[in-house]
Amino acid sequence: MNWIVILAALSGALAVGAGAFGAHGASGAAQEWLKTGAQYQLLHAVAALSVLRLEARGPALLFLAGGAIFAGTLYLMALGLPRWLGAVTPIGGALLIGGWLWLAWIAARG
Repeated sequence: MNWIVILAALSGALAVGAGAFGAHGASGAAQEWLKTGAQYQLLHAVAALSVLRLEARGPALLFLAGGAIFAGTLYLMALGLPRWLGAVTPIGGALLIGGWLWLAWIAARG
């Protein structure tokens, strides 16, 4: 489980950096992409750490993978990469939703 904590911590650090860059070094659509990506990535890094206390590794991994794909594609577009990456962003969102649904299923099972 230690490596999941390391990934969550790195994800949180990246989110703070992206958010800061969005607030101070970007403008227009890039600023919004950075802010949105940072918000989702940071929230799900914290969620991943929280669900590890419940020994819910699967949802934690989906939170981290989904956050990386969702935020990562937004960050890349903000840095000038092609906008077609926006078509990949929903895959990350689907993984985030899957993590929450998996967590609900675990809780329902007791």
